[in-house]
Amino acid sequence: MKRARLEEFRQAAYTHLSKAHDATFELTDAILLTRNVYSLADLSLSPVFRR
Repeated sequence: MKRARLEEFRQAAYTHLSKAHDATFELTDAILLTRNVYSLADLSLSPVFRR
C-alpha cells in the first residue's frame, strides 16, 4: 500500500517537472540517500546521482 502511494506520488511529481525531470529526481534521490552532504559538489560524487 505505501509503496503504491509513493510510486503514484513520484509519477505525479515527475509529470509536473520541466525538461530536467530525470536530473531533478536523481538529485532528490542523492539528497535523501547520501549521509553527509556539505555542498552541492558532494552530491555529484554520490553513486545515485548519475547526471
